[in-house]
Amino acid sequence: MQNKITITIEPEDAGIRLDKLISLKTENMTRSAAEKLIAEGNATLNGKCLTKSYQGTVGDRVDLLIPEPEKLDVLSEDIPLEIMYEDADLLVVNKPKGMVVHPAAGNYTGTLVNALLAHCGDSLSGINGVIRPGIVHRIDKDTSGLLVVAKNDFAHQKLAAQIKAHSFTRLYEAVVHGNLKEDDGTIDAPIGRHPVHRKMMAVTEKNARSAVTHYHVLARYNGFTHVQCRLETGRTHQIRVHMAYIGHPIAGDTVYGPKKAVPNLNGQCLHARVLGFLHPRDGRYMEIISDLPAYFIQFLKKLKQD
Repeated sequence: MQNKITITIEPEDAGIRLDKLISLKTENMTRSAAEKLIAEGNATLNGKCLTKSYQGTVGDRVDLLIPEPEKLDVLSEDIPLEIMYEDADLLVVNKPKGMVVHPAAGNYTGTLVNALLAHCGDSLSGINGVIRPGIVHRIDKDTSGLLVVAKNDFAHQKLAAQIKAHSFTRLYEAVVHGNLKEDDGTIDAPIGRHPVHRKMMAVTEKNARSAVTHYHVLARYNGFTHVQCRLETGRTHQIRVHMAYIGHPIAGDTVYGPKKAVPNLNGQCLHARVLGFLHPRDGRYMEIISDLPAYFIQFLKKLKQD
């Protein structure tokens, strides 16, 4: 089974590449997913397959064939989860540092998705396909903290719409290198793929998306600052890239910061502490708060002693 969607090119769409346009016009469609759709011949105009760089003429009607999610071929694993909230539509999980969110090359087992399949069975949304069932947003392997997981497509669409509208509250805490001059600040700098190191992100103007991070200083130590970061957008590695961009990389982040690891951190000192959103079913505001994990508390304790 395939879903057929037609996109009509409006005047404001002129000059926009097809892969970007599809991601903008189709709910829950990432740009990489749009590229894959086009590459597989599922974007046509008058029966002719289009390329991702195609820029339509006003009035063109582009037909998209969106395949149904494939049957999931990821193993369920009985891995303990710290569930902060759960009902028939969603759950909020407190992910530990070191756990990958979904299977990928080199990490096909032991992921959050493997654990969710054991806990939820078939009760996960299928919007993000076979590898990311239920996953509405992600955090890095070595970032700890809160994630909301959708149990059905209705909940997934409602939650994703809030993220897109920037009404989904995401507060992180981090320890960064150096002493921030101001107690409060905003970093408004677009993020895209690093021009040389393709597994990294960077502040760049080329093929980038807008990215905004607000920060607030919680405490100052010798050579480090404890901060709260609020995401206005949610780009890959956003807080890590933005804090490094202003000269204050996150402690323990050897990708965007000093290559010498900080003892006992085993990755960046970054925790997704607060999630706030409207429940997709009844609209009530929910706010989930997680305690700082042991690694974070121990690092702060050491800084206070130095």
